[in-house]
Amino acid sequence: MPRLTSASPLLSLPGAVPAEAPDEGVAGHYGDPFREQRALADGTGFVDLSHRGVVTITGEDRLSWLHLLVTQHVSELQPGHATEALVLSAHGHIEHALYLVDDGATTWAHVEPGTQDELVAYLESMKFFYRVEVKDETDAYAVVHLPAGSIAPTPEGVPVRETAHGRDLFLPRPDLAAFAADNGPAAGVLALEALRIEAHRPRLGLETDHRTIPHELGWLGTAVHLEKGCYRGQETVARVHNLGKPPRRLVFLHLDGSEVKLPGHGAPVRLAADGEAGRQLGFVTSSARHHELGPIALALVKRNVPTDAGLLADSTAAAQEVVVEP
Repeated sequence: MPRLTSASPLLSLPGAVPAEAPDEGVAGHYGDPFREQRALADGTGFVDLSHRGVVTITGEDRLSWLHLLVTQHVSELQPGHATEALVLSAHGHIEHALYLVDDGATTWAHVEPGTQDELVAYLESMKFFYRVEVKDETDAYAVVHLPAGSIAPTPEGVPVRETAHGRDLFLPRPDLAAFAADNGPAAGVLALEALRIEAHRPRLGLETDHRTIPHELGWLGTAVHLEKGCYRGQETVARVHNLGKPPRRLVFLHLDGSEVKLPGHGAPVRLAADGEAGRQLGFVTSSARHHELGPIALALVKRNVPTDAGLLADSTAAAQEVVVEP
């Protein structure tokens, strides 16, 4: 059973409603998910992601060593430059997703809740003679997300990972409550998830299963460097990219807004023309209610599903939008 961090102190904020799996330990929302979405889209507020795992790597060999283990080119990663990387199995299936930044002395990564123990164990097993130290810092640091356009200051000395989607701060856990008091309003993870789904960004454990390869989710563009080798699973990445096509593809779904219930993770996807008795062609990976788009979802479907076909997500009619070309 993966280890989870203790509940966030921000669950004591007014209106806080605890999130469900896989985001237990932080607030799903603070009373008004749509208002919280709009605030994030406008560049205000913050999201408590203190349930996510935090792993650090120090030592003079840290970048050259990590370069050998992950899908991304990180041997020359410049201080302050954020990137994403994957750890694959020997068969090229996705095992871990790391959201990285190096500060010149330490490589910081945040990962999915509860996955840090397994990741650290794998990294420790690969140290050999390299001058590196791997440490699970989840109990000492809390991840806080500031949306793109936020004018909230980064506290002095706090490692920050900045991308087009916003800033992720690695905040000392004892400072979390004070940060919240100075930088509200707080937004829950449901608001951030809706914006993630809108942006077609995959998430480990939701868009992935035990056989997912990076090509299926569009991760080749952000987390995989196609001109580097020497990492576990690289042969599969190169073979599928150069000679074949991935068996499945990620799609974005505009769901029928008249339905009260959202299709949950794992809900079957079928051709609308075949009805609910039709053959399953994929499954819903994530769904949300968006403040502008209405109900939306991501789904993983077979590559040969026509791109213009109407779909059923469980019993809900859905129009698809291509994320990964077939």
